[in-house]
Amino acid sequence: MLELRVDRERCIGAGMCALTAPDVFDQDPDDGRVLAHATTRAAEWEQAVHEAVLLCPSGAITFVSRESSSPTRKDNE
Repeated sequence: MLELRVDRERCIGAGMCALTAPDVFDQDPDDGRVLAHATTRAAEWEQAVHEAVLLCPSGAITFVSRESSSPTRKDNE
């Protein structure tokens, strides 16, 4: 299980998250920034969420595995 952390202030509205994991993410119709449908997701979405974290150009999305408390985000930050 994953706990998602979304920083809407950091989000630039690129939409990679919504394209990569549409069951988990959406874009706000008013400002285009990321919306998470929930903060805890099923294990079957883990790969798509991980991919969305890596593809986010602003690093606005992180996730924490319930097995560890270390956040994961883009490597080049």
